[in-house]
Amino acid sequence: MSGKHTGSGVSPSTGSGVHSGVGPGVNSGAGPGVGPGVSSNGAAGEGADVVAAGAVLWRPAAAEGGLEVALVHRPRYDDWSLPKGKLARGEPVPTAAVREVAEETGSLALLGPRLGAIRYQVPQGDKVVHFWSARAVCGDFSPNDEVDELRWLSTTAAAELLTYVRDREVLDRFRRLGPRPPRPVLLVRHAKAGTRHTWKGDDGLRPLTEKGRDQAEQLSRLLVLFGPARAYAAPPLRCSQTIQPVADQLGMKIKPEPLLSEEGYWRDPGAGLTRLLELAGGEDVPVVCSQGGVIPDIVERLTGEKEPPARKASTWVLGFAAGRVVTADYYPAPDH
Repeated sequence: MSGKHTGSGVSPSTGSGVHSGVGPGVNSGAGPGVGPGVSSNGAAGEGADVVAAGAVLWRPAAAEGGLEVALVHRPRYDDWSLPKGKLARGEPVPTAAVREVAEETGSLALLGPRLGAIRYQVPQGDKVVHFWSARAVCGDFSPNDEVDELRWLSTTAAAELLTYVRDREVLDRFRRLGPRPPRPVLLVRHAKAGTRHTWKGDDGLRPLTEKGRDQAEQLSRLLVLFGPARAYAAPPLRCSQTIQPVADQLGMKIKPEPLLSEEGYWRDPGAGLTRLLELAGGEDVPVVCSQGGVIPDIVERLTGEKEPPARKASTWVLGFAAGRVVTADYYPAPDH
């Protein structure tokens, strides 16, 4: 991939204000999870005895432009906290966050930016909890033995009610995202498809390998958590095949995007970047599958991060607000 920024003169939308994180891993190198810097890719538990996941669950408030966040009361501890819970055996961390939110609040949640992780001691040892911003889209709360009350509050009122300082720290990270959390754009690199040197036919028709097809199926389980409503892919067959499982699951038609292929992008990188920004401009969430010669340049232009990773079947979740990227979370390939 060329490292030069050439083309029509489109410049990065953001600079040092971008929050960068590693999706399913522990956020390190970027402080508490909101702020500049590249986070290293770590395992979900980082040696913790207990691993959990949760979210700052939000919904639009009645007041125009406002929002409310959900707090849960646990009778066992008589505390008010953010919805969260422990991972099931073998469960991916983002999946656990959505499941736990549903179990504790009754709400189907769509993930947004990561909010980093917190650590504290419990009787079982060291506990780490990973948090996301998540939008509530539907569902009803029913009191149960674990959670007997749910309250929707302004962020100010929620900060006053929360029992634990550590939860208030997570809520502060959420508040620093702005008056309305950024809208995700899912930028995916295609899954494994062998090499162009061993493929005898048209390289644009080179399909996913068996391993790549398995990656695509696993990837769909991550992408669906963000609720994509539109799907786009660079013309090579392997790109559309990578997001076909999630497109089938959600009833999306995949539209071709020639400017986001390696061939099309490097003719005019500025035009390719402009096209991605156009796709990001809607009110819903798009998923875009491109190639390894394109994604690092796009991410670097939009975030200022140098040499961003983009391994096969990985995903960048770029959070857009007011036409600019304000968060950037990297999710390695599902089998990483």
